[in-house]
Amino acid sequence: MSFRIQPQAPARPNRCQLFGPGSRPALFEKMAASAADVINLDLEDSVAPTDKDAARANIIAAISDVDWGNKTLSVRINGLDTPYWYRDVVDLMEQAGERLDQIMIPKVGCAADIYAVDALVTAIETAKGRTKKINFEVIIESAAGIAHVEEIAASSPRLVAMSLGAADFAASMGMATTGIGGTQENYYMLREGAKYWSDPWHWAQAAIVAACRTHGVLPVDGPFGDFSDDEGYRAQALRSATLGMVGKWAIHPKQIALANEVFTPSEAAVTEAREILAAMEQAKANGEGATVYKGRLVDIASIKQAEVIVRQSEMIANS
Repeated sequence: MSFRIQPQAPARPNRCQLFGPGSRPALFEKMAASAADVINLDLEDSVAPTDKDAARANIIAAISDVDWGNKTLSVRINGLDTPYWYRDVVDLMEQAGERLDQIMIPKVGCAADIYAVDALVTAIETAKGRTKKINFEVIIESAAGIAHVEEIAASSPRLVAMSLGAADFAASMGMATTGIGGTQENYYMLREGAKYWSDPWHWAQAAIVAACRTHGVLPVDGPFGDFSDDEGYRAQALRSATLGMVGKWAIHPKQIALANEVFTPSEAAVTEAREILAAMEQAKANGEGATVYKGRLVDIASIKQAEVIVRQSEMIANS
């Protein structure tokens, strides 16, 4: 273990991030009443260029007017390669109430992208005397973003979460697919005449998790495009959770329950984690560094794994 301690990611429920376009304010109350942990009001891809100004005004009004409860409230601004993003930031910071928690920055390619938004946000916070510091979430959705993922994860103390945006990522990489997440028909292994489908997003997810965990940032899986395929969504969410991601996007309300199901530790998992911690406490009392639990070796590393599950369960229960 390095003598540089790995920082803890922020302790907030992040099992499901529900997206809704800023151009459809009729959805906002329903989003606020949903079981999602994070609400992402969108100014980017789901909003037509002719609707950008109206969508921004809708969101600014809703930040103060809608009761968002204890959810994390986030707004996805437009990309830094567009003429819209600076107005998104300025109007949000100057006109929206203090209820706003986070700005989501799409298509981040390098740490300098975060610096640009950070500088603007900091200047407005200071000028307006805002007392609540705005957090950032970034989306990795390009070849440059994944190539620079660690410097992005270390780019700003405002950064609390990082997501994988599969669709734009696939386009940037030149991947031969139009699917958004999940297994892909032509990405398979062949053995003795039988096909076995593997996960084409696995390596990018693993890189994001490693960068996030190194710098104390929450790693989040992005969208699953086929919202008619519950089992496909669940399968990808389970893979993401196994890799260390803390949650997943919902682009349709029916995906909320699926995400919450996968990213909430089961009672059995929590019970087992507590039993492992108790077994290790007894081992320490006996002067032992390891013990046997249900026929398998558990040691100091097992304590850390069990503590993650227990902390996550307690955080969700107290939210």
